Amino acid sequence: MKELTIAATVENIQTVTDFVNEQLEAIGCPMKAQTQIDIAIDELFGNIVHYAYHPEVGAATVRVEVEEEPLAVRISFIDHGISYDPLARDDPDVTLSAEEREIGGLGIYMVKKIMDNISYEYKDGQNILRILKKI
Repeated sequence: MKELTIAATVENIQTVTDFVNEQLEAIGCPMKAQTQIDIAIDELFGNIVHYAYHPEVGAATVRVEVEEEPLAVRISFIDHGISYDPLARDDPDVTLSAEEREIGGLGIYMVKKIMDNISYEYKDGQNILRILKKI
């Protein structure tokens, strides 16, 4: 398990992505899966940046765990910000045009579609969002 705790700022999204990619490259993760994980990092860490502590800046922890048989990577996003479960919201109706759809929810919907599992819990004053991608 590898872990990075960093200020939840837009500037640090790339640092988090690089940190996770280093772990993915070490296990020979295919580029398609890595790209999907990068999209998820951008969305999920970006949500922490914009909503968890707003307008303040707080810390976020990103934890990468590799699971064997089947090979998979589990990434946890942990913050002490405002309690919010993004999975509790209904998925957007993607059959509607952009003008007809409600604002918000499309990013988390996309993450749900490209990851093999996603879960959320609020525990000990922390938001913990986990994604799993089979490699």
